[in-house]
Amino acid sequence: MSLIPAGRPITVYLVGDSTMSVKQTRYYPEAGWGMPFVYFFDEGVKVDNRAMNGRSTRTFIEEGRWQPVADSLREGDYVLIQFGHNDEVKTKKSYVDEAGFQQNLVRFIEETRAKKAYPVLITPVARRSFDADGKIQETHAVYAQLVRDVAAAQQAPLIDLDKTSQALLQKMGPENSKMLFLHMAPGEHPNYPEGKEDNTHFNELGARKMAELVLADLKAQKIGLADRVVKY
Repeated sequence: MSLIPAGRPITVYLVGDSTMSVKQTRYYPEAGWGMPFVYFFDEGVKVDNRAMNGRSTRTFIEEGRWQPVADSLREGDYVLIQFGHNDEVKTKKSYVDEAGFQQNLVRFIEETRAKKAYPVLITPVARRSFDADGKIQETHAVYAQLVRDVAAAQQAPLIDLDKTSQALLQKMGPENSKMLFLHMAPGEHPNYPEGKEDNTHFNELGARKMAELVLADLKAQKIGLADRVVKY
């Protein structure tokens, strides 16, 4: 895996969708996992979160969100890439077919490597979906596997957040797992006077838990970035 000289400043770019993105205060307590992720690293690491609500690989490129990242990359930087939620839904304008999704991921990898920076693919984080027996349901089966396949073919690091987040939700169970998502009764929060029941987007606790899963995988795989994690 990659090595970073001690003390060398690097930037970690996050590119992805709403489950990763920074939220406006009017949407709090909704939080993307990229928000707490910022605080895991030493002062020589800047986390630049470019993730955006509702984006797929295609719309992220078409809207000119990817090119500034590619242009800004320096040797030793990282790009953490997590898409799938909006690519996979055929009824959304952001839909990307399977071949197109993989081609876009390959583009991200190749253009990152061209700058001697390091791409890391991340499978889409799980939605909270349980069957009648309390078993967690696979909600990204096809597109998560497409990410795994691209990572294998390109020999790129893979953080299987779909798998690890499912395991966390299963461990917590159908009821306790609500504590990680936007589940609020009417009047519980001024931003959601009518309440909210959202099994895709996280609250601050959920964002922190998902960020910790990503961090744990970085460490387990000995990805160079893990060497810059703040020692508690």
